[in-house]
Amino acid sequence: MNRLLTCFICLIIFSSNKTISQNVNDLNDINSQIWNNFTKSFETLDYQLFESLHSNDLIRVNGGDYKSIRHKDDYLGNYKSRWENNSLKQTISFKFLERISKDGMASERGFYKFTINPDSENQKSYYGQFHVILRKEENLWKILVDYDSTENESIDEVSYNNAFAMDDFKKY
Repeated sequence: MNRLLTCFICLIIFSSNKTISQNVNDLNDINSQIWNNFTKSFETLDYQLFESLHSNDLIRVNGGDYKSIRHKDDYLGNYKSRWENNSLKQTISFKFLERISKDGMASERGFYKFTINPDSENQKSYYGQFHVILRKEENLWKILVDYDSTENESIDEVSYNNAFAMDDFKKY
C-alpha cells in the first residue's frame, strides 16, 4: 500500500512538472517571438517585423471610446504610413494579468505602456489594457485577435505597475 501511494505521488509530481515546464516553454517562445519583436518593431519603426507578428486572419478590435473592428490590411496600413516618418521616437512595453497556453493556442491579457519621445523633455506615456489570442502557424506564434482599450482612460501607471513582468512566470 505504501509503495502504491509513493508511486502515485511521484506520478502526480512528474506529470505536473511536465505541464508547468511546457507552459514556461510556450511563454518563453511567445516572449521572444511576439513581445520582444513587438517592442523592437515599435522602437525601430520596422513595419515588416511588425506585420510578420500578425496572422493573415488577424482581427483587430479597439474598445472603449474608439469602438472599431478591422482586418489585418486595414489595421496595419495605419502603421505603415505613420512609421514612414523615421524621426518618430517611441517605445512600448507590456505587463501581464493572465497568460494561458495549450496546444498551439494562447490567450494573454495585460496592460501596455506606450511612450512617445522617450528620455526627453517631451516624453508622454499612454496606458491601456490588451487581450490577444495567439496561435502557432508553421511553428511560429502569431497574433490572431488583438483587442485593446484605455477603459475610458482608467488604465494608468499604477495599473501597469501592479501587473506582472513578462518573464515573471510564477503567476502562471
